[in-house]
Amino acid sequence: MEPASSESDPRPALPRSVTILLALAGAVVVAFGLGAMRGIVTPVFFAFVLTLCVHPIRRWMQGRGISRGIATGTTIAAVFGLLTAFAAVLIASLAQFSALLPQYAPQMQQLGVTIASALESAGFGPEQAQEVLNGFTPGRIIGFLGGLLGNIASLVGSLVIILTMLILMAMDGSRVPVILTHLNYHRPALVAALDVFGTGVRRYMVATTILGLAQGVFNWLVLVILQVPGALLWGLLSFICSFIPNIGYFIAIIPPLFFGFLTGGWPTVLAIIVIYGGINSVIQSIIQPKYVGNAVSLSETLTFVSVLFWAVVLGPVGAILAVPLTLFVRAILLDSDPRIVWWRPLTGDQTDVAMLLKQEDEAIRARRGRPRPGRPDTGSAPKA
Repeated sequence: MEPASSESDPRPALPRSVTILLALAGAVVVAFGLGAMRGIVTPVFFAFVLTLCVHPIRRWMQGRGISRGIATGTTIAAVFGLLTAFAAVLIASLAQFSALLPQYAPQMQQLGVTIASALESAGFGPEQAQEVLNGFTPGRIIGFLGGLLGNIASLVGSLVIILTMLILMAMDGSRVPVILTHLNYHRPALVAALDVFGTGVRRYMVATTILGLAQGVFNWLVLVILQVPGALLWGLLSFICSFIPNIGYFIAIIPPLFFGFLTGGWPTVLAIIVIYGGINSVIQSIIQPKYVGNAVSLSETLTFVSVLFWAVVLGPVGAILAVPLTLFVRAILLDSDPRIVWWRPLTGDQTDVAMLLKQEDEAIRARRGRPRPGRPDTGSAPKA
């Protein structure tokens, strides 16, 4: 049965082209506004996602008769412990890497000379080759790391906002079920959309965290065996990049390849590509998109575009939060309005079109078994 057409609806007050242009203009204004306030928007939304993830703990404790205050304090302590452990491992890894970097100055200088000679042979001028050569020095790399550490320092500075928001959201979250029950009488579609959003975010975070932990531990062990310096840092980087769909793997593999070449040459590089790269490509290109896609009902194309978009708007942390941010926008703009919920299949949700997809697959199978024109149907020929 075909869905009812909406072409007979009354004509809108504005032409469709004007409505589309106004919507795009509003989206551009909102994007620039979010980018200008990224120092506030990013930590607040990150705290919001963490609060959603630990909410089932409080709900389980309250279901067992534990008081609201103790349940709230337990969830806050759990999140604080996770953030503290992550920050400690990150700082220790960066300190280890900064101490090891000066030891590989000769190898870096030799690599720069080789690349500069290759560029001159390819036709580049001496100035360009010399600029490349100057880049392969510990001073330049330490300067690059200084910029990276500056970004991390700003992220750690945002930790104060995150922890404060976690406390406030955890306290307010104890009253959210009552508020949603009250709101359900007035805006049931909005409550249903927010419920789907919370469930999708929790599934995404659980799936990505489990796969990311397995991926990070595996990468760390492989790099330790290959004696690549900074193995713990690159394993942690792999875990963080697992939250960046599609392109996180390519970001995480660059530093191990570079330092593996400095320590072991091309054999180590090939080993990293085959072992490290092969397993990680399977996890991030096959397992993770399929499992996470089923959890959040987002198409792979929209997921990839959302990573690029939120990275431009909110910076590197926006790429990590791309999927939860996209789910939140879909919940507010599409799922909360029953008049335009029919747009949801375009974002990757196949619930409403599952029957049509099944019929199309059956038609394809039927055509596959049909004899081609000009060829005899051997299956109906009489037996000798």
